[in-house]
Amino acid sequence: MRKSQKSHSAAGGSILRVAIAILAAGKGTRLKSKHPKVLHEVGGKPLLAHVIAAATEVVPTQDIYAIIGHEAERVRKAVAHTGVNFVLQTEQRGTGHALMVCREALAPYDVVLVLSGDAPLIKAETIARLRDFHAAKKAAMTLLSAQLHDPSGYGRVIRKSPKSDEVKAIVEEKAATATQKKMGEINSGFYAFSVPILFRYIDRLRTDNHHGEFYLTDMASVLQKAKQRVVAIVASDPHEILGSNTRAELVDLDHRLRLAKSLQLIDNGVTIFYPHTCVIDSGVEVGADTVIEPFVQLLGNTRVGSDCRIRSYSVIRNTVIGDRVSVLPGCVMDDSEVKAEAIVGPYSRLRPGSEIGEGAHLGNFVETKKTRLGKGSKANHLTYLGDTEVGEGVNVGAGTITCNYDGVSKHKTVIEDGVFVGSDTILIAPVRVGKGSYIAAASCITDDVPADSLAIARTQQTVKEGWAKEKREARAKDAKAK
Repeated sequence: MRKSQKSHSAAGGSILRVAIAILAAGKGTRLKSKHPKVLHEVGGKPLLAHVIAAATEVVPTQDIYAIIGHEAERVRKAVAHTGVNFVLQTEQRGTGHALMVCREALAPYDVVLVLSGDAPLIKAETIARLRDFHAAKKAAMTLLSAQLHDPSGYGRVIRKSPKSDEVKAIVEEKAATATQKKMGEINSGFYAFSVPILFRYIDRLRTDNHHGEFYLTDMASVLQKAKQRVVAIVASDPHEILGSNTRAELVDLDHRLRLAKSLQLIDNGVTIFYPHTCVIDSGVEVGADTVIEPFVQLLGNTRVGSDCRIRSYSVIRNTVIGDRVSVLPGCVMDDSEVKAEAIVGPYSRLRPGSEIGEGAHLGNFVETKKTRLGKGSKANHLTYLGDTEVGEGVNVGAGTITCNYDGVSKHKTVIEDGVFVGSDTILIAPVRVGKGSYIAAASCITDDVPADSLAIARTQQTVKEGWAKEKREARAKDAKAK
C-alpha cells in the first residue's frame, strides 16, 4: 500500500477510517445525450475515470464507492477495471438520497469525502486537503468552496464572519440578496462528513423544493439546527471544481485538461509548437527533447521516446514510438510500435498490430496491418503490407501489394532478410520469399521463392512494329469517308 493510501491520523493520534463516495448517478439532461453524463469523455477518458484516478491517490481503491443510477450497467462496465465499489441508486432522488443508499456501505467509516463524478479537474492534493482540514476542525460537515470572479448560478457560502471557518448558511442564487450575490465564494458540491453524524441526521432532509429531491447541500442547515459544526475550506484553484452540465462546459473542460497536459510535457523537456492546436490525452507519455508540431493528436496510451519529431497532422493512438523516430506529416497509427530511428511518412497508415523495426523506413501512402517490418527495411511508396513478416534489410518497391485475403480467411506473407522486391509486385498469400532473393518488377508471385533466386512472373513482352501508325491511318481514312 502506498503511503498516500494509509488510514488518516486525526488530531490527537487516532486513526480515522476514510471513504470516498463519488456521485455518478445523474442523467445530465442539459447535455441532451443518450449517454450517461459521467461517461462523456474529456482528455481522452470518461469524466468519472478522472475523478476515480484522483481519489485512488488519497484512499485505497476498496474504500472508494461510485454511486451509480442512470444507465448503471454501462457506467459500471466502463470503469470496472479501476476496482472501485459500486452502490446502486435505483431512483435518482437527489444527492442527499445518493448518500442515503450508501448507509450500509459507509457504516464502518469515520469520514466520507463526497466528490462529483463530473468534475475531472479535481486533484488528489485538494481531496487530501479537504480530508485533513475536516479532521483538524473536528467538524460534522466541511464544504469545499471556491472563489469565482463570476459566481452567477452558484449557491453562495455565507460565513459567520469574514475570517471564520464556520459556515452560517448556503444561499442559492434565487434566494440571495443583492449583497449576497456580490459575494464570490461558492459551494462546489464537494464535502467531507463525519459518518456517524451524517447518518444520525440525514433523514431530516426534506423534498420541499422545485424538483422534489433530497439535496445534500441542505445538510448544512440540518446540522446547524442540531448544533453541529459546519466549516468551509477554499480550493486553491477554482477551476478544479468545475463540472460539466452543458456541452459548452464539457468542451471547456476538455480544453483545460489537454492544455494542462501539454504544459506539463513542456515543463518536462518536450517542445510543443502552438500547444493550443494539439490534442494530447492525459495518459500519453513523451520523452525529453521530442518536438511536436502543430495539429498533432497523441491519444490513448501512446508512448513517445526522446529526440523524436512528430510532424503536423499526424494522429497516433495507443502506439509505442522509440527514441529518435521521425514521423512525417499526415501519418495515422493505431495500436502499433515504431522502434528507434525509424522514419514513417508522410501519409503512412499503421493499422493495429504493425511493428516498424529499428531504422526502418515506411514512406508516403504506405499501409500496414499486422505486419512486422524488420531492421533497416524500406517500403517507401504506395504499398500495402497486410499479415506480413518482412525481414531485415529488405527493399519493397513502389506499388507492392500483399494479397492476404481470399474472401474467407487471411493468409500470411513472409519476406526474408535481404530480399529486393521490384515495383508493382503482387504477392498472393500464403507465400514465402527466401533470403537474398530478387523479385522482378510487375511480377505476380503465387509460389514460394527459394533463397538467392530471381523470380519473374509476368507475360513476355510483344512488340508489333508499325501497328500504331497503321491504326492512326485507318482512323483518318474512316473519318474522311464520313
